[in-house]
Amino acid sequence: MKAVHFGAGNIGRGFIGSLLSESGFEVCFVDINSEMVNRLNNDKFYIMRILEGTENFKKISPVKALNSLTQEDEIICEIAEADIITTSTGVNNLPRIAPILAKGLLKRFDGKTDKIDVIANENAINASSTLKQEVLKLVSEEEADIIEKYTGFPNSAIDRQALSESKDGVDIAVVEPYYEWVINKPEILNTKTLGIKGAVYVEDMKPYIERKLYCVNAGHATAAYAGFLAGCSTVQEALAKDQIRDFVRNTMRENAQYLIKEYGIPEDEMNEYIEKTLKRHGNTSISDSVFRVGRSPVRKVGYDERLTAPARKLHNMGLPVDFISKAIASAFCFYNPEDEEAVEIQNYIKQHGIKEAVKHFTKLEDGELTDIIVKKYETVVSAK
Repeated sequence: MKAVHFGAGNIGRGFIGSLLSESGFEVCFVDINSEMVNRLNNDKFYIMRILEGTENFKKISPVKALNSLTQEDEIICEIAEADIITTSTGVNNLPRIAPILAKGLLKRFDGKTDKIDVIANENAINASSTLKQEVLKLVSEEEADIIEKYTGFPNSAIDRQALSESKDGVDIAVVEPYYEWVINKPEILNTKTLGIKGAVYVEDMKPYIERKLYCVNAGHATAAYAGFLAGCSTVQEALAKDQIRDFVRNTMRENAQYLIKEYGIPEDEMNEYIEKTLKRHGNTSISDSVFRVGRSPVRKVGYDERLTAPARKLHNMGLPVDFISKAIASAFCFYNPEDEEAVEIQNYIKQHGIKEAVKHFTKLEDGELTDIIVKKYETVVSAK
């Protein structure tokens, strides 16, 4: 069986690619990093390290790779012959994948009608649906009908911390032992997709996606922004401070109230999930820069994203937003001169003021919630 995976980064190799390989797929990575592409083709394998307190290295093979900048025809042919297509490129890069994916699918269905699934594994809600829409708007109505008939775009939720390290001049994916890959079963068209080892198949994705986004991702971002304000260099350093750890815990617990009320998840189950998440984020075997975790703050404070979405949903329910509003305010304080989005936010605040910045970047129409965030911002700034 063959898999095409867009993105040979840490998640691509350390998570999705490894599980596909273990499930019997020969993985073809697609990436713009020519050095990575060449090394995968030369070695036909790669090494990942699992952080379990001992030296646990894993060899993943057979694999190969193609360069998306120079090998379009070859990628189209791989898509035409694949049994599954997956991504882990970052949700903002999905529109860049769409053109070549559309061409590959159309070539595939010109010669065969075997159904295939395309799974976008990104830190965003319904990323596969987003990719589907990007693909469909590039083709004719007739071509769209063909693609929709034979292609499933199952949405998924992924969760694994993945970094990289250099060993003997080779970039190695470094991952925590814990992982979760949840796939929406009703959207699957090809039964081969049901054979991914370690994946969890569910009838309703929404609770899993929101639990991950509003607790794991929101907690991670909150730790990064609070850590930045405290002068910490890593998330692990930040979470070693009782005050920050309590703030992150309370933010996740506050967000969890929405999940408890909306989906009937038991509170003790959510608290257990939160404590496990805190332990993972604070894992001292990992050194995760606050600038890496906090990067792209424009996206992270977006209307449907990890910070603003739970805040507005809690506020609409009449539930407290004391901690999550402070987390959003902290994101508006984040600054890294090498992060274009962080620079954009700070420039906007200087030109228009914090209230207009909150309204502009969060797209909130709720004036009361906007005012709460602004007041938290003023408190955070005065405390710096």
